[in-house]
Amino acid sequence: MKELLQQYAAYHLWATKQLADVMNKLSEEEVNREINSSFPSVYKTVQHLWKAEEIWWQRLKLVEHMDLQSEKFTGTFTEMTAQLAKQNKQWADWVNAATDNQLTHVFAYIRNKEQVKMPVFQMLQHLFNHATYHRGQLVTMLRQLGVDKIPSTDFAAYCRKK
Repeated sequence: MKELLQQYAAYHLWATKQLADVMNKLSEEEVNREINSSFPSVYKTVQHLWKAEEIWWQRLKLVEHMDLQSEKFTGTFTEMTAQLAKQNKQWADWVNAATDNQLTHVFAYIRNKEQVKMPVFQMLQHLFNHATYHRGQLVTMLRQLGVDKIPSTDFAAYCRKK
């Protein structure tokens, strides 16, 4: 199980970088242009990815009162993608250092005033899958913005590059 999670963590870091390299070439107007999707712009979609990872990280660390930098962020879009990459790396480093007991540990958190419990490995699977879902949306948004050179972010493409 750990080896698979390590692969997904490394893939997650790689795939996000592939898209960040393309997105960081967009103008401020393009990054903020309203596009019909789960979130109304490239900017808001990337901010959501960062926020979700911050929330899960703080849940894992049992932070009682979350402090979400993504919600207070006022920097440039490139700075935001750098923060997301930093969070991605933090996950990869954590998975690489995790013991089997840490991965199978069941932790609890509050969601919508309800206590939820899940093993860490399931949370990690959710986290990586969630990001893949939104990276797919970002690819579609990039196409709608007229970007024609978008690298593949498929897991198989990552494996071929290794």
